[in-house]
Amino acid sequence: MPRTIPSTTGLLTVFLILTANAAREARAAGADPATPAETVLAADKEGKLVVYSTTDSAIVAPVLKDFGALHPKVTVDYNDMNSTEMYNRFLAEAAAGSGSGDVLWSSAMDLQIKLANDGYALAYASPEAPGLPAWASWRNEAFATTFEPIVFVYNTRLLKPEEVPQSHAELVKQLKAHPDRFKGKLTAYDPERSGIGFLLITQDARLDPSFPDTARAYGSVGVKLYTSVGAMLERIQSGEHLLGFNMFGSYAIAKQRKDPSIGIVYPKDYTLVMSRIALIPKAAKHPNAAKVFLDYLLSTRGQEQIAKVALFSVRPDVQGETTAAALIQKLDGVLKPLPVGPSLLVYLDQAKRLEFLKQWQQAIGTK
Repeated sequence: MPRTIPSTTGLLTVFLILTANAAREARAAGADPATPAETVLAADKEGKLVVYSTTDSAIVAPVLKDFGALHPKVTVDYNDMNSTEMYNRFLAEAAAGSGSGDVLWSSAMDLQIKLANDGYALAYASPEAPGLPAWASWRNEAFATTFEPIVFVYNTRLLKPEEVPQSHAELVKQLKAHPDRFKGKLTAYDPERSGIGFLLITQDARLDPSFPDTARAYGSVGVKLYTSVGAMLERIQSGEHLLGFNMFGSYAIAKQRKDPSIGIVYPKDYTLVMSRIALIPKAAKHPNAAKVFLDYLLSTRGQEQIAKVALFSVRPDVQGETTAAALIQKLDGVLKPLPVGPSLLVYLDQAKRLEFLKQWQQAIGTK
């Protein structure tokens, strides 16, 4: 079974100590990436970078703009899509030997690790990797770039504070107590059509001791399932749905900054933390541009930009509201970060995947 990183005060101390030297060195050298000059020159000659990503282009636009300011000779072709679409598209292009993404940047951590495990990823010892927590990279092939909490999101106009569940158990209690009110009003990712949806619901199954009952409660109110967090947030904002679970805190905060009708809960029993994993395919047509971009994402400068757009910086030397440092200080003991590594592959075994989805369908009443 996938293991979690214990969230304790001791962990926070170790977390900070292990990266303190790297953080000081980064600050001493400046926030810009430490990419070797020859790699930057080679990237400039390539002149192009193709990014496949699950991160909404509107949210990440300031990050891409800052990268462009740092590397004006590299034109970025940014393609955002859902996680399953991205995974399948890359595999089809790899099989055909045609052009594909130079960087794959996805929230579906398990699918990214599977690509690396299956031999598709280029090993690259990024000079910025030492600034990451020890759990945040694997074999110099897959790198965590964010530290995003998975939250409940609700409509503040339609739910009173005392009606808002503060844990998964309280959510189930509310659904059972008020089935008519929540009928068709609960939303989440579709684990059958969304890679990140499948990852998150299988982690719930691992962490929630009452998960079968929880899933039946979701089904009893006709949970509405989507492949896009944007669609879910819009429907919560409009009042079509009251509440969503397994939603990105990063996207919710970005929406909340524009509309106070969006409310956010960090579940008190456990708050999952996922990371958008970046990797460079071995067959990348612009490998040097890919290395430059990866170094940027992992650098203090890039991580500061990631924090500004509420994607939560994973580096401990970056400060502010939407950073790992702030989140650990606020929720230490509740956070359950998913480590970057093969433990994420458990439910991607085809037999286990099909059995899990069968049980899920039976629980929510779609089969």
